[in-house]
Amino acid sequence: MFIDFLAAAAGAEAAPTNHFGFWEALNQGGVIAYSIFGVLVIMSVGSFYILITKLLEQRKIFAQYKEVRAKFWQAPSIKEGANKLDKNSAWRQLVDDGLAAEEQHGKMTDSLEAHDWMHGSLARSEASINSKLATGLPFLATVGATAPFVGLLGTVIGIYRALINIGLAGSASIDKVAGPVGEALIMTAIGLLVAVPAVLAYNWLQARNKRIAEILSGFSTDVLANITSGGAVKPVNTAATAKRPASPAAAAKPATAPARS
Repeated sequence: MFIDFLAAAAGAEAAPTNHFGFWEALNQGGVIAYSIFGVLVIMSVGSFYILITKLLEQRKIFAQYKEVRAKFWQAPSIKEGANKLDKNSAWRQLVDDGLAAEEQHGKMTDSLEAHDWMHGSLARSEASINSKLATGLPFLATVGATAPFVGLLGTVIGIYRALINIGLAGSASIDKVAGPVGEALIMTAIGLLVAVPAVLAYNWLQARNKRIAEILSGFSTDVLANITSGGAVKPVNTAATAKRPASPAAAAKPATAPARS
């Protein structure tokens, strides 16, 4: 009996052990699994890169808008105010395009055509800024829409390989099915992990771009009104109004002396 026990122990030690894990599942999938995984990694890295770069760009525009409210409209003229703005900012681009349109509008024989020309020039400048802000967002939308299907492709291939192993083995043993099925589930999970952040980033950046577009439209209108009025029309500067001291109260009347008896 002791010899049988040793033989059983030796057989248990010699039995092959199956290792299940992420890389083991990819190894079983071969080139196709690694290719699909590589595509998903590229999508994820590209999504986070666009999210970070566009977020920094938006924050820069919002920070520059505070300088516009604090410095630009305090200048005596719009040209002097433009010199206080960053040369590479969106706000400086709108002002420069407006001034360039003002120099060219003298060639228009009709005053209405001149106004339309200046308005159109500012609208084109505003559209170009919004178009630049929207760069990269289509990639996020594409990743959010296609990443689950890319992961599903890996799922389909993994299940197909599991069925082939079952057919070759003649039985649905766990060691023949676990690897391909595990690979299929991993690919589905990775596809969702790539798609969900991309969709959230797209919606968030799109909402912030809409807010920037609203501010740009208002600023463009103020610039047009200031140019066409010769500097007479300026928007109410809330920042300056908040710092302006309140008007002195009327001097209090001296207390009436009590009537003498």
